[in-house]
This record gives sequence, structure tokens and C-alpha cells, in this order.
Amino acid sequence: MSTDATTLARTVMAMRPIVPAKDFEIGKRFYIELGFEPKTLTDRLVEMQLGAFSFILQAYYVQQWADNFVMHMRVSDVKVWWDHIDGLDLASRYGVETRAPQMEDWGLVASVVDPSGVLWRIAEAPAPHSNGDTPRQ
Repeated sequence: MSTDATTLARTVMAMRPIVPAKDFEIGKRFYIELGFEPKTLTDRLVEMQLGAFSFILQAYYVQQWADNFVMHMRVSDVKVWWDHIDGLDLASRYGVETRAPQMEDWGLVASVVDPSGVLWRIAEAPAPHSNGDTPRQ
């Protein structure tokens, strides 16, 4: 007999995407500057933690994978994140692309591409509609 989804869900302690790093040391430094705290797992893996959230940075790189990898981070205030990213001057220091917040159909979105080509979309959903619904992301 199959175990039901509720039972399985109760056993999950974390879900962490594994993000590629072309240059592991530069990748770690980039994310530390963004505000993540590193927790070394092995010499080729580091958990990058921000509060209750984390991902694993891996010393492994395939350009096609990195160029198509997107991390979507939903936040309550995109402006706070954008001011932080802009203040770090990541574009000139790391040669990465950044994009100031812009309104999309479903919310306000800023972006930054990490040194390996991974796109981070930092999004703020609009306030709930008068019927109490929030658009899906």
C-alpha cells in the first residue's frame, strides 16, 4: 500500500535546490555578500542559508545548466532587496547583470544573475485583490 502525501510531507525537513558554481570560491563570496551564511557540507558543497531558507552551492558547472537555472525568491519588499543589491555594485565587481524592479503581470520583480549565470528573480506579489485572492506565481 502506498503512503499518503500528508504522511510523506510530515517527514520532509528541507528542500534545497543545488546551484552550480563555475568558480566555487567566487560563488561563495558573491552569496555571502548578498547576505547568505555559508555552512560547509564538504569541500565541494556549501549550504547557503538566509534565515529559514537555504540552497546548496556546488563546485560543479555545466554552462547550459547554469544558463537555464532560475531561482525564484518571493519577498515582502523588493525595494529593500534592490537597494541592497544596487548598493553592493555587483555588476561592476562581479561582471554580472542586474535589473531594477519592474512591474510584471503578477507582481514587482528585480533580478540578478550570479557569476555562474544563474538567474535570481526576486519578486513581490501585489496586495491581495478586494475578493481576498492573491494572484498565483
